[in-house]
Amino acid sequence: MRGKRTQEERLEYLVEAFKEDSGEYRHLQTPADTEGRRRLLRSLMNIRMPREMDPAVLQVQDEYLQERIRENGIVTLPEIPAIADRGSAHPFAEHISVWQGDITRLAVDAVVNAANSQMLGCFVPMHTCIDNCIQTFAGIQMRAECGRQMNRLRMRYGREYEQPTAVPMLTDGYNLPAKKVIHIVGPIVQHHLTQELEEDLAACYRNTLDMCAENGLKSVAFCCISTGVFRFPNKRAAKIAVKTVTDWLNTHPDTMERVIFNVFKDEDREYYEQELQ
Repeated sequence: MRGKRTQEERLEYLVEAFKEDSGEYRHLQTPADTEGRRRLLRSLMNIRMPREMDPAVLQVQDEYLQERIRENGIVTLPEIPAIADRGSAHPFAEHISVWQGDITRLAVDAVVNAANSQMLGCFVPMHTCIDNCIQTFAGIQMRAECGRQMNRLRMRYGREYEQPTAVPMLTDGYNLPAKKVIHIVGPIVQHHLTQELEEDLAACYRNTLDMCAENGLKSVAFCCISTGVFRFPNKRAAKIAVKTVTDWLNTHPDTMERVIFNVFKDEDREYYEQELQ
């Protein structure tokens, strides 16, 4: 393609490139409207297994995704108020925030992704889970990096290796405003909540903060790990998250500039605000 492309031209180019790359869907009819093309492109990205891609296509993908994120609105750390600004008496009120919105907009050192044990992202087209959103807007390079890390782990631990609960994996953020993404598998509540599941959830927060400290990451945005489809009760999850982060900050003074509890639902925002009064 020629030099400077419009966003619409990038979208049209990428849809055709990803259709051709898919093989199976190369003859799929392309929608005439912008939203339909966006949905098709995202779906093709979602189902794509980790493998190499033509660098020219990657360049256009990166330009397209970065513009999409700019259109959505990037949120920088100074724009995220600490809970001290609303009068919280929490001992780390200057270093903790509750922020409601799309985690892919946050320009912080790291965002946390609620991953599955395969660590390759969500393959369900257009699924609304945070794993799908993060992998989509980061670009296909993130799935490829996760795949390389998992291949190395399988060479070490065996072909059936899956990432254990509460063991974080660090990748670049690629096209996200965040510098890094920490992928972590949270506990799944199958029948009823147990002490072991609660301890596993606490370990997710503790181990993620340890990874931040080890890698010089000063700001991190946590999603609501294990809630939603993993069925961890939201109120209890918020209580465990706040207690674990508070305990960690107590033993690691001056390590983190900001810990952000990123929520999407009003329900979760209310639970975190209650815990952080």
